[in-house]
Amino acid sequence: MIRYALVGYDGSDTSKRAFELAIGLARACSGRVRVVSVLQVTEAGADACALMMADSGAKRAQELLDELVTLQPDAAALVDVELAHGSPGDVLINQVSEHGCDHVVIGHTDRGALARWLLGSVSGDVLARSHVPVTVVR
Repeated sequence: MIRYALVGYDGSDTSKRAFELAIGLARACSGRVRVVSVLQVTEAGADACALMMADSGAKRAQELLDELVTLQPDAAALVDVELAHGSPGDVLINQVSEHGCDHVVIGHTDRGALARWLLGSVSGDVLARSHVPVTVVR
């Protein structure tokens, strides 16, 4: 039984489908969903980091929750949202341990071999490192 599912959410179509699957699982199991959106700074440098630190986290979290409610009207009652900074794979794996998540639902976008080699694959990283079941949505 899934009590607390983690969803990595970036606004893509596959992350929206992952969220909708997780909400369905939460309803079926009387569970909850933790939705985490990760902002990754790769090559932007100090200026981007300063901008990121000055960003209004509470406002962005509310905007994320509002977006999720447009997808599933009862989401506010079933969802915890968090905005995080860092490497998406690392953040999601840490979220599992820190918050006692027992399942991960994540979207996968096929970017091709070159892009995957250059940028990596968050879903592949999570699959390789997670100690709880992972569902990958395409």
